[in-house]
Amino acid sequence: MAYLRRAATALILIMQLFTLSNAHNITKILAKDPDFSTFNHYLSATHLADEINRRQTITVLAVDNSAMNSILSKGYSLYTIRNILSLHVLVDYFGAKKLHQITDGSTSTASMFQSTGSATGTSGYVNITDIKGGKVAFGVQEDDSRLTAHYVKSIFEKAYNISVLHISQVLTSPEAEAPTASPSDLILTAILEKQGCKAFSDMLKSTGADKTFQDTVDGGLTVFCPSDSAVGKFAPKFKALSAANKTALVLYHGMPVYQSLQMLRSGNGAVNTLATEGNNKFDFTVQNDGEDVTLETDVVTAKIMGTLKDQEPLIIYKVDKVLLPREIYKAVKAAAPAPKSSKHKPKNAEADEDADGPSADAPGDDDGEVADDKNGAIHVMVSRSSVFVSAIVCLCFGVWLM
Repeated sequence: MAYLRRAATALILIMQLFTLSNAHNITKILAKDPDFSTFNHYLSATHLADEINRRQTITVLAVDNSAMNSILSKGYSLYTIRNILSLHVLVDYFGAKKLHQITDGSTSTASMFQSTGSATGTSGYVNITDIKGGKVAFGVQEDDSRLTAHYVKSIFEKAYNISVLHISQVLTSPEAEAPTASPSDLILTAILEKQGCKAFSDMLKSTGADKTFQDTVDGGLTVFCPSDSAVGKFAPKFKALSAANKTALVLYHGMPVYQSLQMLRSGNGAVNTLATEGNNKFDFTVQNDGEDVTLETDVVTAKIMGTLKDQEPLIIYKVDKVLLPREIYKAVKAAAPAPKSSKHKPKNAEADEDADGPSADAPGDDDGEVADDKNGAIHVMVSRSSVFVSAIVCLCFGVWLM
């Protein structure tokens, strides 16, 4: 009986800690009050809810149903509504108490409209001002600095994690209301060229892979665009490849699923690409260390340098190297340093010559087993919460054995 009691206690503790480690759910938070049902619906319809739930620090400025009618009556497309509602998602924490403790009484903070690169300049910043009488007002920074909405009440707060505040009016701006093209209307190569990836765009067009990328946009597409300098350095080796390998290498830079930077940071694991087909894996491993996200192919390790375009279901990142698949270039194996007296190149060094300058700490060719994913996108993503729970399991059994 004592054994069963200890086991039950350990299980309860594990379940409680696992629950605490789970992220917030904005849909469930707002579902408790029907006055916010329209706002809640459009957070889900525009996929903003998913992005909110993935972020660890966030503030949502919710408006009630009557306030939402002010934009719905204008017949905006769903993509324009997403831009407007993105202004209501602040990428910082502002609880009710913090609103009244703002330094100098006023501050500006980035909204999701700003952080995703959809806004130009600082038009995606929201001004928060603690005005007389204990009231707090909000306004879009570049909309003539007008404070168009005021704080009503706190709906939900989890300190330094998520705050959901009720504000009186919809925050909007001419830029957020501007007509927004649907994903199928976005010409990927034109976007790449505009964002400083002309060299990679030329690779897409020269191989005919641009059609595969374009046809994938509506269903979700993540593109890793090497910088022009990286492509220029690799160009001689690219020209030497067969037509089939050229196409496969270019397709290797796309994932048939939308993956925000927060999603990439949330776990490590192997991911499929547009080049994945049958027994041809053409996958690479996503690794993250704090704010840095790297892509490891077993031949090179590339680093994500920034986000060029984020308009779900399309997202484009800039990376510092051309991604080289091990199916084309032999994997660089991690080996002990060669003896200093050795002056002759080993015969198996040909793979290193083909690699685009792999770093000394390139990973070995240890693929490991990965489970099939029905969407052909992500095979294995080891979440931090799983590691956390595993540690707690070990701790509990350690205590029990004592």
